[in-house]
Amino acid sequence: MKSLIIVFFTFAIGALVGFTVLKGEKNVENERILIEEFVPVTVIENTVNTSAVKFIDRGTLKASWYGPKFHGKFTANGEVYDQMALTAAHKNLSFGTLLKITNPKNGKSVIVRINDRGPYIEGRELDLSKGAAIELGMLEKGVARVKVQEVALGERNNPTAMVN
Repeated sequence: MKSLIIVFFTFAIGALVGFTVLKGEKNVENERILIEEFVPVTVIENTVNTSAVKFIDRGTLKASWYGPKFHGKFTANGEVYDQMALTAAHKNLSFGTLLKITNPKNGKSVIVRINDRGPYIEGRELDLSKGAAIELGMLEKGVARVKVQEVALGERNNPTAMVN
């Protein structure tokens, strides 16, 4: 009975909290930054907390994907590579950097986290995990030009907790 009451109050409180998405755009040092603010609003207390998510245009890169040969081995940042996780390798972006990758051929997008170094094949600028390649619809072709946007999370660009 106690757990039923907890569940009821959780749903009741959840019904009183909503999210508003505010969209905007600004130019900073010749970079176009798209801003989407997810604003949780608590109706009872009339409080508003904001956390801005910015998408910084990083251009178009030639991307490939890697997977089976490296699955279960250590990445450059020391974690075990999971080919189905939404991760990527880049030669010099900081580990933990989040990128929104869009395949312009089909409009599909995915957010990946940099956790490895590469690619090591000339002409390629980004290596995506197999999972990211599947989401983008580029698994069969193997290589594609993709639109890249860096995801900046409010005041801190690298989140404290990684999710994959």
